[in-house]
Formats: sequence, C-alpha cells, structure tokens
Amino acid sequence: MRYYRKIAGEKVYLSPMNADDAEQYTEWLNRRDVTDNVGNTDLMMTLEGERAWISQERDQYQFAIVEQSSNRLLGNCGIQNINWRRRCAEIGLFLGEEESRGKGYGREVLELLQEYAFDVLNLHSLSLRVYSFNTRAIKCYEKAGFSHCGRLREAYYINGMYHDMLFMDILNGEWQKKQEKR
Repeated sequence: MRYYRKIAGEKVYLSPMNADDAEQYTEWLNRRDVTDNVGNTDLMMTLEGERAWISQERDQYQFAIVEQSSNRLLGNCGIQNINWRRRCAEIGLFLGEEESRGKGYGREVLELLQEYAFDVLNLHSLSLRVYSFNTRAIKCYEKAGFSHCGRLREAYYINGMYHDMLFMDILNGEWQKKQEKR
C-alpha cells in the first residue's frame, strides 16, 4: 500500500508523505496556480530538492492528502514551527489540482489537523498565513473555525501588485466549543 490512514475523515485521509510522490509534488510546486496562492512562486523546485525536503520532514508532522474513495493523492498539509513550550504551531495545506478545490477537502483537512494538534499533540493555538487575494482559502479557513488576528500590509508582491498577508488562528478552547455543537 502506498498510503496509510494515519488520520481519517469522510472524504480524505492524511498519510505520512511518500517519497515516491516527489515528482508529483515537484510538478505542482512549479505551477503558478498553486505557488501564487502559497507564496513561493519565486522558488525553483527541483525533483532532488523535493525528495530531500520529504526525507527531512520525516520527524515533522507533514502529511499527504489522499482521497478516501480513490486513494488518489490530492496535495499535502502539515503542522510546522511547533513551539512545545508555548504549545503553538502553524498549519498549512495545498491541493494540487483545480478540480480538487472547492469540494470541501480543504475544510476537512483543516479539521483533521486541528483534531490531531489539539487532541494528540496537546497544542493550545494554531495559526496560518493567507494572502488577501485568496478569498476561496479565506472562506475555507473561516468555515473551519479560524479567526482573523493580524495583517501585514502589502507584504507579498505577485503579478505586478502588492497584497496583504493575513494571519488567522484558532485556540484549543474555541475548537472544543465547536466540537460540542456538532
């Protein structure tokens, strides 16, 4: 089996990343429809670099996003920059194909990451960064319970324009209240 159901939802599951997927990630991370939204369009992603990154991240909480029904790789996500003393971390995700976006996968991934971060890792706070033009992602983050908590004005230059970098977060207690309402 290529993937393992480490964290399972209804539509997707999160699996440890597979080094065999480095070529697919490299292809996605060299496409502007992916990189413009995640803020790394200026980076050159090579197959060797992606393989090295995947092997380095084995001690981190980086996951492949896999569709439940087909076992098809959709993208990746992770919990990064963990500060164990302060019990906070950042999360992020991307879906590689346009056809995978807008179907609720992103929100489910965020909810799975929150459950893992709060219930397994015992973190107190999760944050993320998003660019002001990425309205679809902002709506997804809001639906997953994230609140706006800051802004860096004109912090990202892309396609001839400056855009604000927005910060969003959720606290463990807020996530717990949301779970009680379910």
